[in-house]
Amino acid sequence: MPEQIDGVDFALAVYREEGVWQLEELAHDLLTDVDALAHALRRFPGDGGAVGMVAIDEDFFILLRVAGNSTRALLSDITASDEWELAADVVEFLGLPLPDEEDDEEPEPAGDLGLLADLGMSAAAMGELLDEEEDLYPDEVLSEVARALGFGELYDDAVGLTNA
Repeated sequence: MPEQIDGVDFALAVYREEGVWQLEELAHDLLTDVDALAHALRRFPGDGGAVGMVAIDEDFFILLRVAGNSTRALLSDITASDEWELAADVVEFLGLPLPDEEDDEEPEPAGDLGLLADLGMSAAAMGELLDEEEDLYPDEVLSEVARALGFGELYDDAVGLTNA
C-alpha cells in the first residue's frame, strides 16, 4: 500500500507576476492528489500560470503547472508510484499504467518534459537533467531547473541550499 504524504521535503508555488518571479511555500495538506495541488496553484496570479515544485523523501519530485484550465505534470521517477500515493496519482493523471512492482524498473521520468519550455527550460534540457538525476537529490535537480528559469537564488534560499 502506498504511503501517505508525510515525507514531503518541500512544496513550493512559483509564478511570475509582472515579470518578477515569486515563490511561496505550499501547505503540505494540499498535497493529497493532483487535483488538490492544481486547485491550490490556480489561486496564484502568475503571468503564465503557476508551477508547483514538490520534493518527496529526498527521492523524487513532481512539477505541476497550471494555466487557466490546463494542468501539466512531470514526475521525476515513475517507480516512486509503487510507494507514494501522490506519485501514483500523477501517473494516473497522466493516463499511464502503474509500473509493475515485480519488475526492477530503472527510475525514469513520466509526463511532460516540455512543461517549462516557454519559461526557459526546453524538453531536451529537462530530459538531460533528469538523466543526470541519479547523482543528484531532488532539491538539487530542482535548483538547476530554478536557475534555468531565472529564480535560482530565490529557490535556494527557500529550500536551504544557500551557503551560510
